[in-house]
Amino acid sequence: MDLKDSGVFRLMSDKMAWHNQRQEVLSQNISNADTPKYRPHDLVEFDFKKQLRETARMPLSGSASGHLQGTIVSKTGFKDGEERSPYETAPAGNAVVLEEQMMKVGQNSMEYQTVTNLYRKQVGLLKTAMTPPR
Repeated sequence: MDLKDSGVFRLMSDKMAWHNQRQEVLSQNISNADTPKYRPHDLVEFDFKKQLRETARMPLSGSASGHLQGTIVSKTGFKDGEERSPYETAPAGNAVVLEEQMMKVGQNSMEYQTVTNLYRKQVGLLKTAMTPPR
């Protein structure tokens, strides 16, 4: 049984993938803090409702040859969002505010850890449910 194909686990996997990609974007912002005319980037917020709708389209499995087969929805990567207009710009035109980027990195890390803990708890619940009674 592949846990990535079930609803809750697919949502949590997608959310963790979003956090991984966001970490890359934020680290690029920080590494380009001294690059002239560089504008910081961020990802579009993870839309739980949209992802839940996509999960609702899980493929059907039939136990007999006459049953209908479901369709698999293909997913693309996450979109790059627009950073709000910066309130602080360096004389060289760089708009990266390191304090703001570091706060986003910390928030991203905490949210990733939360989803990881939820994933771990769900796996624990499945293990408990599959364990025969003593």
